[in-house]
Amino acid sequence: MKKALLVRLIAVALTLAVAPQLWAADASQTVQELQHAWAQIKYRTPEKEQAEKFQQLSERARSATSEFSHSAPVWVWSGIIRASYAGAKGGLGALSAVKEAKADLEHAIAIDGSVLDGAAFTSLGSLYYQVPGWPIGFGDDKKAEEYLRKGLALGEDDIDANYFYADYLFQSKDYARALQYVQRAENAPRDMARPVASEGRLGEIKSLKAKIEGKLH
Repeated sequence: MKKALLVRLIAVALTLAVAPQLWAADASQTVQELQHAWAQIKYRTPEKEQAEKFQQLSERARSATSEFSHSAPVWVWSGIIRASYAGAKGGLGALSAVKEAKADLEHAIAIDGSVLDGAAFTSLGSLYYQVPGWPIGFGDDKKAEEYLRKGLALGEDDIDANYFYADYLFQSKDYARALQYVQRAENAPRDMARPVASEGRLGEIKSLKAKIEGKLH
């Protein structure tokens, strides 16, 4: 009897020890699935179809945040997807989705803002300079720069951190510094596991670089 009880206790202990690792693996796989689906919609789907596709994906992401509520990367990607849905939808009707994206990114930061090379800070910063300011939205250029620079501090060589900071500087008409950061984005390492996203972002970088150079010459 005692031996059987000891065996059961050991089995429970092993299960508890392995469970967090299994949870982390499942969360990581979920993030990869969300990333892949996002890239296919963003860079391989006609613009007129993107709003509906992103809305469907945002529902999947919301389910993922319920299942993996302690995973910062899952919350980051839920925020990115909701922000993309808002961008595809456009207009005042998109503001609710933008606010939900902001809340998701803030939740990710509360868990661990350093994950994914500071992607939560970078994404939140991009919202602050692209969303209208008060009284329509929460846009704020000072907060945008604060969060974008935090993202850069965590991902100095990250392609997205450099791209969005370059875009922010371009929107702020700081063209010389914008060129510096768009060049850094252009030379940043590519994520070989995400070829569609890397190729699509590189196209956006080249487009932004051309606009910046047009202002400087």
